[in-house]
Amino acid sequence: MDKREQLIESTRELLWERGYVGTSPKAIQERSGAGQGSMYHHFQGKSELALAAIGRNADDLRARAEAEFSGPGSVVERITVYLRRERDVLKGCPVGKLTQDPDVMADPDLRRPVEKTFGWLTGRLAELLDEGRTAGELDAALDPLATATALVAVLQGGYVLARAAGSPDVFAKAVDGALGLLATKEK
Repeated sequence: MDKREQLIESTRELLWERGYVGTSPKAIQERSGAGQGSMYHHFQGKSELALAAIGRNADDLRARAEAEFSGPGSVVERITVYLRRERDVLKGCPVGKLTQDPDVMADPDLRRPVEKTFGWLTGRLAELLDEGRTAGELDAALDPLATATALVAVLQGGYVLARAAGSPDVFAKAVDGALGLLATKEK
């Protein structure tokens, strides 16, 4: 891995662990093993490096979710795979945690990939739910966009509740509850 990649990967980890304010250039350099000159050779500053790291987190989230959404099975099975996949629940979502960071939310450039990622995720889930509704797998009265928004909220809220309780079991219960709501179609 070259120095640029080491810097991005280290910043991704630090943003997830400490947030934007807690991620100092010194911490990035220490984690990556890159010197100050190397950091500023590849990036104009912390903000530009953070943008690259946030973008990479967002890309990874979308790629992994899309692989699960386009996998085999019914719509509910694919959504179940996505919702129940292994996550580091107590650390939180690497993209979602950034919404709690006032400096990220105040900077339009840093906020944009976060906002776009949740917009994509909600839209993609709505497409799947509409597909399931059209195929007769889900109740015809289901509102795909409202339900997709609720599913994203369950995931993000599940992370928060699990962290507050210090237990990933709370996250699992939230996911089970959301899936129970999708299983309302009479067979």
